[in-house]
Amino acid sequence: MSKAIVRSFPGLGFLREAKAELKKVTWPGKKQIWFSTLIVIVFTLCVSVYLGILDFFFAWLFSGILS
Repeated sequence: MSKAIVRSFPGLGFLREAKAELKKVTWPGKKQIWFSTLIVIVFTLCVSVYLGILDFFFAWLFSGILS
């Protein structure tokens, strides 16, 4: 493309540079994606259980204090 066309469309240069950068990216494989997803799910479940236990404890504590 000529420089005149690139200047006439302000975002065109950005899109060309973005495309060039995406070609440099090393994308994760299927195994790595599944492993990362599993870690996120396990971590989310652990945090959910922990916060649920804290919520139950504080609800029990404050209901005893306020009763």
